[in-house]
Formats: sequence, structure tokens, C-alpha cells
Amino acid sequence: MKIAISISGNKLESPFDPRFGRAAAFCLVDSETGAWTAHENPALSTSGGAGVQASQFVAKLGAQAVISGAYGPNAFDTLSPAGIEMYLAPTGETLSAADVLKLFNAGKLSKTEAATHAGHHGGQH
Repeated sequence: MKIAISISGNKLESPFDPRFGRAAAFCLVDSETGAWTAHENPALSTSGGAGVQASQFVAKLGAQAVISGAYGPNAFDTLSPAGIEMYLAPTGETLSAADVLKLFNAGKLSKTEAATHAGHHGGQH
């Protein structure tokens, strides 16, 4: 399975970023082979619609699941119909993408079936 993890760097060891739409990048990992690539998030500096743009971006990367700390309604409404599963990683601790992947592989991350917050409007964080 190809999994996109929101990160603030460009490596598997980069810190996990709990923001989905405004994450600096996504680490795309093949959970079966361990192969990974990092991709800058084109939605990072948009004035609005970051959740939708980030969702479309990870879909184009071929992600079948996403791991982040939160999903707004627009991101959820874009990822869900695309069949992309959404998982929540802990946000109160310092984790790398590799740490988050270990939690996923161990079955310790919860899947979300709804948006986790009301969203942001007009580029507000």
C-alpha cells in the first residue's frame, strides 16, 4: 500500500507535520517494500483551498492512504470519494515519518471516518 505521510522536511526521518493541507511535504512510502520518496506540497503557500489541493496532489501520487494529524471537511470530502483512507497520528509528541510508519504497520493508528475539525478559511492557520 502506498501511504502519504505529512512531514516538515524531505526524508523519511523528517519530523511528522500534523497539518495536512499546510504540511511542507509528503513522504510517500510503499508499506510493503519500504521504498519512499519525498514530495513538496504544492498547496503549502496557497491563499485558500489547501486541503483540496493537497488531497488532489496525494491522489495523483497514487497514495491509497494518508497519515496526518487532522483533516478539514474539504480535505475529507476530496480524499474519501477517491477511496483514500485517512489515519490519525499522535500530535502531542515528536515523531518522524519513520516513527509514524512503524505505528501504522503495528496497527496503532486510528482511521477517521469524518473531518476532524471545521476547517480554515482564507488561508488562516
